Amino acid sequence: QVQLVESGGGLVQAGGSLRLSCIASGRTFSSYAMGWFRQAPGKEREFVSAISGNGGSTYYADSVKGRHTISRDNAKNTVYLQMNSLKPEDTAVYYCAAHPSLHTIVNRRTGDYWGQGTQVTVSS
Repeated sequence: QVQLVESGGGLVQAGGSLRLSCIASGRTFSSYAMGWFRQAPGKEREFVSAISGNGGSTYYADSVKGRHTISRDNAKNTVYLQMNSLKPEDTAVYYCAAHPSLHTIVNRRTGDYWGQGTQVTVSS
């Protein structure tokens, strides 16, 4: 069982930055690939980014590529999403997810465990 808790969301002006964090419980954090997803009001959940267990592989949605950076610190059981050059269309609830398979997160757009989400609002 893995419990995930996101933090770092908030209100920011367009062009600004935020860093989201997701801390995981348990001793096997490095065995899980981690992903970030988002869901805007009235829209389906959308894949944002993912990272392998050892941090060696990363993937990004085209909509955030070049602006956002995913990273992880396995000693702290934490995955981060550094979001730069934020746009109003980045406004959503952001969720982190964990799955043993990076392929599942990236290609099936899902995870075994989910956090409760953190709200990101970007004003124009």
